[in-house]
Amino acid sequence: MDSVLLLGNIIGGLGLFLLAIGMMTDGLKLAAGNALRTLLATWSKTPFRGVVSGAAMTALVQSSSAVTVASLGFVNAGLLSMRHALGIVYGANIGTTMTGWLVALVGFKLNIQAVALPMIGVGMLLKLLKPNTRLASLGIAIAGFGLFFVGIDSLKTAFEGIVSTFDFSQFKASGVEGFLMYLAIGFVMTVLTQSSSASIALTITAATSGIVGIYAAGAMVIGANIGTTSTAIFASIGATSSAKRVAAAQVVFNVLTALVAALLLPLLFGFIHWLTALIEIEANPGITLAIFHNLFNVLGVAIVFPMNDRLASFLERRFVSLEEEASKPKHLDKNIAQTPDLAVNALILELLSISDRFLNVYPKLLSVKVSEVTAVENDISVVEKLCQHVSQFIVGVERAALSEETTHALSLLMRVEHYVYSIAQKSSAILTLSKRRENLGRPELEGQLLNHLSVTTEFMRMVRWRQFDSSDALNLQFDLLEKEHHKLKSALVMGATQGDIAVVQMTDATECMEYLLQIAQMWVKVFNRIQQVEDSITTANVIQVDNQTHS
Repeated sequence: MDSVLLLGNIIGGLGLFLLAIGMMTDGLKLAAGNALRTLLATWSKTPFRGVVSGAAMTALVQSSSAVTVASLGFVNAGLLSMRHALGIVYGANIGTTMTGWLVALVGFKLNIQAVALPMIGVGMLLKLLKPNTRLASLGIAIAGFGLFFVGIDSLKTAFEGIVSTFDFSQFKASGVEGFLMYLAIGFVMTVLTQSSSASIALTITAATSGIVGIYAAGAMVIGANIGTTSTAIFASIGATSSAKRVAAAQVVFNVLTALVAALLLPLLFGFIHWLTALIEIEANPGITLAIFHNLFNVLGVAIVFPMNDRLASFLERRFVSLEEEASKPKHLDKNIAQTPDLAVNALILELLSISDRFLNVYPKLLSVKVSEVTAVENDISVVEKLCQHVSQFIVGVERAALSEETTHALSLLMRVEHYVYSIAQKSSAILTLSKRRENLGRPELEGQLLNHLSVTTEFMRMVRWRQFDSSDALNLQFDLLEKEHHKLKSALVMGATQGDIAVVQMTDATECMEYLLQIAQMWVKVFNRIQQVEDSITTANVIQVDNQTHS
């Protein structure tokens, strides 16, 4: 019966501790609003500053996972490079050691009745008096701190009861087998609780109560450090490539750090013993383990940080998504950029390839299903990224041997890239409007728009495959398309005037049509410019052959 009661106390204390960590993290994040995100972005512009800000923010919100997820959001939004985000990941591992210090320095000495319980009362009072405000969130965080110490006290009491009830001499394990066993215990505890803070608090409490020795507790702390990577791994399943790279970086860092700590375990504890004696502080198990946790994480950062760029480059070649693979140019590379004439030909091929990619997605803009919206958005994003590659390539073409004709051709192709990029942006705007089904969802209205899109698509295909006999024929067809546009637009305005359709429906529909017409106009310009470049290349070749013949 006593064993069941003790087990219940351990489970209850752990539950209080996990609840407290969650309340502190959520409360502080909500109380700070966007300030944490802003500070994290502002103070992480270099990898080293990322380490400092990651450590500080993790120590504040008591959650390395929250800080890692925030940094990941900055990477996806383009506010931080992955190299800077890795600095935050390293720093978060240092910041999470604050929990060990709280347990070691305050957790066993705090008067629960005098301090912790009033903190819970004050915190909940703030929540009741100022609901739905930042003060309420701050109150939740304060109550969480109070529960944190109540949980530690419950665990301490439960472990002391276990020590007095059971003989642990029979469970002693030593050597490599013992180290691996305790490391596995720390790892499993962290995976099950999804909180390295909880595992380390349990470990420090168990060591202080005499259940495990200092070396066994050190092995458990190392195991907890490895186990904390499980949160990032679980979160990265089905996530973006950036998320998987950051998760992989955390695994590499934590495993490497754990390996260093395991190999240097006796030396690190010897150093801690010397340090505590030097500064004349009591080297109890709690203080020793807190210093140990801090020491090997800082040592890990010192080892990994100089290799940050190499690690980032290695990870960027892994976890490549289909979108990233599709965003790679097919015909452009640095070698071609050194030969301007070849560069012009490669640019034409690349722009034609991008145009074909866009033409495949264009008919889906107004008829896409809700489940397919993300795929269409990704296709448009790929077109935009490929355009950016084209512009960067043009800027990088060797300038030393550029002829006047090649310079003119490159300027025309830069304009082509700008047109295609603008076409992609306008397509995104159409897709945004088409998702508002309540405005474009009337069968007759949607049918008219789809029919107009179909006509426009056919026109653009004819332009792409040069199916017009002359420029006059092309202009005539575009004039017919423009007349159809104005006819449908007038019908929409009349329908809204007579009350047949809502004004907002008319507005969205006419806006879609304007985008469609602008896209068609720019599409014609795209292939007119490409034709000009091709003609200039042909003329230059003819002149060159003619000169060689006469010579």
